[in-house]
Amino acid sequence: MIKLSGVIITFNEERNIEKCLQSLVNVVDEIVVVDSFSTDNTKAICLKYNVKFVEQKFLGYIEQKNFALTQASSDYIVSLDGDEALSETLQKSILELKNNWILNGYYSNRFNNFCGQWIKHSDWYPNKKLRVFDRRKAEWKGINPHDNVVMHNANEKTGYLKGDILHWTYQTYSEFNLKTEHFSSISAKAYFDLGKKSSILKILFNPTWAFFKAYFLRLGFLDGLNGFVICIQTANITFLKYTKLRELEKQKR
Repeated sequence: MIKLSGVIITFNEERNIEKCLQSLVNVVDEIVVVDSFSTDNTKAICLKYNVKFVEQKFLGYIEQKNFALTQASSDYIVSLDGDEALSETLQKSILELKNNWILNGYYSNRFNNFCGQWIKHSDWYPNKKLRVFDRRKAEWKGINPHDNVVMHNANEKTGYLKGDILHWTYQTYSEFNLKTEHFSSISAKAYFDLGKKSSILKILFNPTWAFFKAYFLRLGFLDGLNGFVICIQTANITFLKYTKLRELEKQKR
């Protein structure tokens, strides 16, 4: 039987962290929390669950999550964010792996809750994520803040688990607006550092396509008003990313 390490990064997650920990406590053999010096009750809640609590200045989403992997005692990882939890079905699927771990990574769908509504369409579901994996075979990659686990070798065999990662996103439209502004700035800076370019065409076309794809092709309209809001913000974050990237290019010149 293999041993599993649950790995989480946190910052001011008192609203959701207990649900996350409760979903892991009977599934994994240890829980590691890497916290960016939270100023709320995150630490106190975590310590009730006898976790390994590590405080680390925030390094960037990808960098922080890769650092967190190094703090685990097992190579077999279940990785969650502080606002996520394993559904009961996914808990059972992972427990079955402990006696039958065959592949090097396992995907599951992420089910997102927005303003109290579970979103079933647009780009938000099924939101396929690789979160159960052998850390010797995979790591966090991507462009901040859009991180994802990637296998070192594209030919590595991966599987799919029954059940969902439950994700509590934003409780209010105002919170969503603030995060859109914040994440678009991080994305623009990451694109700039990678040498990616903006243009009038990208500023005009990419947001329009992002909305059309999410709202019509991926049926975001079936989620009602909240589906519309999500798809508008999908376009808006794309618009902001490329306009901010253009500003950075001008500043450089």
